[in-house]
Amino acid sequence: MKKLLALLLLFPYSLSFGQVSTVDSLPKENLNWYNLSPKNDKIQGVGVDRAYSELLKDKKSKKTIVVAIIDAGVDINHDDLSSLIWVNENEIAGNGKDDDNNGYIDDINGWNFLGNSKGENINEANLELTRIVRNYSDQFEGKTATDIPEIDKVNFDLYSRAKNERLEIDKKYTAKAKKYEELKDNLSEAETVLKKELKKEELSLEDVQNFSATDSVLLKHKSTCTSMYTRGVSVDYLEGIVEYFETYTKYYTNLDFNPRAEIIGEIDKDLKNNNYGNSEVKGADAMHGSFVAGIIGGIRGNGIGIEGIADNVRFMVLRAVPNGDEHDKDIAHSIRYAVDNGANIINMSFGKYYSPYKSEVNAAVKYAASKGVLMIKASGNDETNIDKKTQYPNPITEDGSRIPNWITVGANNQLMGKKLSATFSNYGIENVHIYAPGVGIISTVPDSQYDMANGTSFACPVVSGVAALVWSYYPELTVGELKEILLSTGTNYKKKKVYQPGYTKEEQTKTKFGKLSSSGSIVNAYNALFEAEIIVKEKARKVAEDALRNEIQKKKG
Repeated sequence: MKKLLALLLLFPYSLSFGQVSTVDSLPKENLNWYNLSPKNDKIQGVGVDRAYSELLKDKKSKKTIVVAIIDAGVDINHDDLSSLIWVNENEIAGNGKDDDNNGYIDDINGWNFLGNSKGENINEANLELTRIVRNYSDQFEGKTATDIPEIDKVNFDLYSRAKNERLEIDKKYTAKAKKYEELKDNLSEAETVLKKELKKEELSLEDVQNFSATDSVLLKHKSTCTSMYTRGVSVDYLEGIVEYFETYTKYYTNLDFNPRAEIIGEIDKDLKNNNYGNSEVKGADAMHGSFVAGIIGGIRGNGIGIEGIADNVRFMVLRAVPNGDEHDKDIAHSIRYAVDNGANIINMSFGKYYSPYKSEVNAAVKYAASKGVLMIKASGNDETNIDKKTQYPNPITEDGSRIPNWITVGANNQLMGKKLSATFSNYGIENVHIYAPGVGIISTVPDSQYDMANGTSFACPVVSGVAALVWSYYPELTVGELKEILLSTGTNYKKKKVYQPGYTKEEQTKTKFGKLSSSGSIVNAYNALFEAEIIVKEKARKVAEDALRNEIQKKKG
């Protein structure tokens, strides 16, 4: 779910500075911090700048790495991204034909699985649990477990769990919307009164702080404005929060809202059918996907905006993640499209807790693994142990085995300390592999603008960027070797005592950083490139030795 990027991923952890045309008005300490080094800069970034200056200054990358971004869409015309968009050279743009016979018409930059051939597109969607309730309500509504035959009990249990959770979500977000509506009204009233008292059309924090009041009502309004302005909160910001919370009941949990049926048709059970969608990869809300792309490889050294991580990368755009939960079918087809059309890495900054067609996604993930594609996924922003609460998609197959070409990423803060892990980050020593910067990240958003946000959604592309960087300079590495390098060379904090995600001022549970992921580390580009050089040289040495040995054998023979 991607609606209102700043609110969804920042709130309540920090505030959005809003979309800006240059990065000058955004906090300098946040600009490109993920590229900094824990050794040189004392910042818990991933050492990208150090790698370029010390390891890569006399080297040229050997291969352009294609990263498929499965997301809500990407602004392919952004000034910091446009020259990096993957182009399907076997397709002729706009001729209405499938020139390369890959099953997709005019797929120049990727494919949009959230649309139809008429150009109509889905933006908002249900949560998966809402779709489950709707799909099974005719069969199970009003029945108890004793009414259900054994063959239907698994689906009945799924329906019952989804139904109860849907009601809880409705209640929770209705209350949140009401709370912030009241805050908005209080601030609006306070501003109206103080503007009249001060004879000003607009108020600043300084205006409010300098206002001298003795009347209890005026003091109350001064306190309200001071508190809100100090945190950077405005009426518009609170209105945005209310709107975000209302989307839950308007779209996410609304059983009567079903744009899939209207725009694409009820085709989910026909899992093999990929005859839907269109070639418009930006979509109506490309903020999230554009943000992801900028981190991976926003143009370096162009004097504008941000510095992405990889310097020889192309973005294949696959629009499959609406404001709501993605459909398993769309994700499976996106993965297969990425593999069949030459992607080396797939970035997946999305996730959900129900997956009715997981087997189809598993088959696609296995296919990607068989073709040597590395899959990198965000762990999620629910401060949840995903060893205990399963999140989808994941690399665990029906028999409990794990698909190897997969990395799941948690999010860390800038500074070393007990709050090293982002408070919102999902974690798990079995199901999260590594951490990466994901707090106060500045990146690209549509219309050649920039913004700042938090989320494991943005830690994930840090790892994708590092993977692309390493692979572009050392394409001799297998996908298994690359994954092992990334996980084994991170900045290791296994024994560091930190707060477990979900910490608040009232409740702070300490744990070891090594219990939050299997590696207990933060990905490190410098270390990874250093190790890659050693491994590739060793491989080359062995190849040379084998060649010499074969030559000697021939001469002997």
